[in-house]
This record gives sequence, structure tokens and C-alpha cells, in this order.
Amino acid sequence: MAEQQIYVVFLFPQALDVLGEAIKPYLSEGPAGAHLLCSEIDTGGTFCEMTVQGRSAADKPIEIELMVPVAMIRLIVSVLDGEHEFGFG
Repeated sequence: MAEQQIYVVFLFPQALDVLGEAIKPYLSEGPAGAHLLCSEIDTGGTFCEMTVQGRSAADKPIEIELMVPVAMIRLIVSVLDGEHEFGFG
């Protein structure tokens, strides 16, 4: 079975405040704090492009692309095995 690459993106607290309600549906909570779980990420510009999993109006899984300024990102963690929950134990 192939390993799945997952990216865990932490934003600065000020970024979470500025983005407000718009970012909340995409955030996950864990022992390390609020973060975004992404299947793809591109940091090669002014904006960081992130692909996250979401739900359509018909409640079907869809991929959503989020773009936030790179300056809002505090930390990116690459996790090779997507079968285990991310966190600090």
C-alpha cells in the first residue's frame, strides 16, 4: 500500500483572527492546536495554495483549494502516513 503525503499547516494566531469565520470550516483541532490538513501544497509564490477535503452542498466529498498569504503561515509539517492521526503525544 502506498503511503499518502499529508501536510499539516499551522497559521499564526493573528492570521486566524483576520480570516475569522471564513477559515473555520477548514480547520482541524488537535493537541498541537488549530491546523489545516492538506493533500497538496504549493508555497512557490506570494500565496500558499493548499488543497483540502471538504463537502459539497449535496454532502459529497470534494477537493477545495485555499489560498492564503505565505506570511500567515507559522509552520508546515509533512506527514508521510495519512492513516494515523497527527498530534503530539
